[in-house]
Amino acid sequence: MLRVFKAGLAVLGFAVLFLGGLQTASAACQLIKATNSAESKASAARAAYANAIDTANQVKRQRGWSYVTLRPRKVTPDPFWKAVRPVVTSDMLLKPDVVTSKTYAQCWKGVVVPYVCTAGAVACGN
Repeated sequence: MLRVFKAGLAVLGFAVLFLGGLQTASAACQLIKATNSAESKASAARAAYANAIDTANQVKRQRGWSYVTLRPRKVTPDPFWKAVRPVVTSDMLLKPDVVTSKTYAQCWKGVVVPYVCTAGAVACGN
């Protein structure tokens, strides 16, 4: 009887560990793209970074996640006024790109504003 009880506990313990691992594996992710402008490239990159963090926190609330993590992701630059500048070509991009532990920003000189940056990230949570 004691042997059966111990075996049952072992199976129960395995099931808890297995199901706990499945919960982590079910985390969802969403691509974040945030564009902002400023008087300097550094300021525009910081503003795009902050915008990406705010967007990730909005996604967290909308999806009911208990946490959100960000990984940098290079995305297609997204100009504000597409009627003035529909796309940003690679020769317009200012080097170097601004990469942090959470976002990957690409910047260019704006038409209406001095500098514009688009920051990209993958937001994951559960």
